[in-house]
Amino acid sequence: MAMVCLNDFEEYAKQHLSKATGDYYDAGADDCCTREDNLLAYKRIRLRPRILRDVSINDTRTSVLGMEISFPVGIAPTGFHCLAWHEGELATARATEAVNTCYIASTYSTCSVEEIAAAAPNGYRWFQLYLYRDRKLSEQIVRRVEALGYKALVLTVDVPYTGKRRNDIRNQFKLPPHLKVKNFEGMFQEQAGSQEEYGIPANTLDPSISWKDVCWLQSLSRLPIIIKGILTKEDAELAVEHGVQGIIVSNHGGRQLDGGPATIDCLPEIVDAVQGRVEVYMDGGIHTGNDVLKAIALGAKCVFIGRPAIWGLAYKGEEGVREILQILHDEFRLCMALSGCRNVAEINRNLIQFSRL
Repeated sequence: MAMVCLNDFEEYAKQHLSKATGDYYDAGADDCCTREDNLLAYKRIRLRPRILRDVSINDTRTSVLGMEISFPVGIAPTGFHCLAWHEGELATARATEAVNTCYIASTYSTCSVEEIAAAAPNGYRWFQLYLYRDRKLSEQIVRRVEALGYKALVLTVDVPYTGKRRNDIRNQFKLPPHLKVKNFEGMFQEQAGSQEEYGIPANTLDPSISWKDVCWLQSLSRLPIIIKGILTKEDAELAVEHGVQGIIVSNHGGRQLDGGPATIDCLPEIVDAVQGRVEVYMDGGIHTGNDVLKAIALGAKCVFIGRPAIWGLAYKGEEGVREILQILHDEFRLCMALSGCRNVAEINRNLIQFSRL
């Protein structure tokens, strides 16, 4: 069967991954209302296309933190890529390098930050960071990624505790013995045999994380800091006050707090709150180039895809991720042209109409 859209890759992945692995990637918290609304919210948004604009040439390029990328879609941080494809994050890194876009490597990678950097030495990479009760763990990995040429730290702030993902509990999800959270390999030997949560000892994450820790990170590294997990204008304003360089509007793919809003619904108030002082990105629910266009029109500088990258991996590794990105690129370019936009700078809120249904 020809793989025509991202839904085709999702269907393939669901048929070929084990139940526990498929459930892990698909998981949402509790009743999965927020996970589902991330998708449904785009259907409440309509486009107001302009015509007779000469779209014989259109340009999808944009930039994030001053770096030009081929189009405003990057790869969001997602864990355990080796569950989907044997080369895991190495394949993902090579695919994003080939397409010339941004890859946010996850703390919970099944390949190390060193291996990822070596696999795609010319790729544009950020690193997603959690803060742990033992700050030395976080400090060590920050120093490693800075030395390896990662270009930003993406601090995930919506996981003081892990959300209740029912199927993972039912399946008693654990990494298989041959896979590890490679960035921390050998660091928890003294806790061997203790209860694990997604590959590392339970209760390792620090629920006391606060804005003062952003200042601590700034004292530790010269890398730009991007806050991932903001959903309100109040927190967006605090992020700007604390000197971060970017915000990713994110609800963790609906995996944390159920009953929260869809990310695309939060985007306009956050864009309005920061008033261009920092770049605003978003993730959650992106399945088509049409979705990308709507997010950019509402003020996102770039969007990041999580689960679709996994579907691409499950289909054909690096080639599958490249296909996913190419489909989104082609759909985005077409939707731009059909809406009368010749370049990304021409995409703005005048293109958007919210449905009254």
